[in-house]
Amino acid sequence: MINRNMNSPFFLRPVGKDYLWGGNRLNEVFHKNIEMTPLAETWECSTHPDGTSIVASGEWEGQLLSAVLKAHPEYLGTHPREVMRSHGLPEQELPILIKFIDARKDLSIQVHPGDAYAYEKEQGQLGKTEMWYVLDATEDASLIYGLNRGVSAECIREAIAKGSLEKYLQRVNIRKNDVFFIPAGTIHAIGAGALIAEIQENSNLTYRLYDYGRVDKNGFPRKLHVDKALEVADLTEARKPVQPMRVLRYRKGVAMELLCRCEYFQVERVLLNTENDPGDANRWVPFHTESNSFAVFLCVDGCGTIDDASFHIGDCVFLPADSKEVSLRGTAQFLKVSC
Repeated sequence: MINRNMNSPFFLRPVGKDYLWGGNRLNEVFHKNIEMTPLAETWECSTHPDGTSIVASGEWEGQLLSAVLKAHPEYLGTHPREVMRSHGLPEQELPILIKFIDARKDLSIQVHPGDAYAYEKEQGQLGKTEMWYVLDATEDASLIYGLNRGVSAECIREAIAKGSLEKYLQRVNIRKNDVFFIPAGTIHAIGAGALIAEIQENSNLTYRLYDYGRVDKNGFPRKLHVDKALEVADLTEARKPVQPMRVLRYRKGVAMELLCRCEYFQVERVLLNTENDPGDANRWVPFHTESNSFAVFLCVDGCGTIDDASFHIGDCVFLPADSKEVSLRGTAQFLKVSC
């Protein structure tokens, strides 16, 4: 039996990425204080070798999250460990990766492989199915979601060579609070003006189909992966994404709604409000995890406290599986991610 009192939550410090399409809102809005220009992404909860989060509070402060989970795999919970074991991967690794993304410019047109292809062709890695939650968007912001008609691989190759690929892409306008589920194999791209929270499989496999002829910071054309992309891409006509039916569930001090549930992760939006009754200054919301999965709280608005620790917009908190009960207070919105 695991002692819940030992499984206390801890804050995480992210790793930044300075991809050329990024902006500066992750520093300005989420106060990341990362000296990168641009700051395109922050990997908030990650054990991926390309960017591992660092524990920022508690007993493990200063250590890599991957090292903490290697020492205490029980923090993951039974289900995430089984998921990784079933893929022949170390069960001490997170099966997911959580990011903030600031797109000042359009991202490349890209596609991600599924698990089977990644396992066979990419040295046993996971594929990449992902979900986007739109935190903010300019009035004209949009994204690419699949193709607007079915085409052949030869047609796509010709369009890439001619610079005319965009005519086959389905462009979707977006607004704040939208949710998009992007299965592996879907041709896609985040458009300029979008601020996104992304929840995905623990993978950094991206195959670029097209990148508008851009060059990297050294002046070289950004690498494309057309052959691999066409091996995994869905080239049929994509259905236009429709926002899912979302139902708020209320209890004292908090409301929750399910945003996405798939075989890889579950994401809920939590609206915490324990401050609306001046006569009840001691109101708080209890929370703990069960033994089947950890939980991650990603604060996307407002502020509050978890036990005696303050959290603010942009903060990320890891709650080990089978955790102690914590008390949540404040006026805030956060994404709760579990497996």
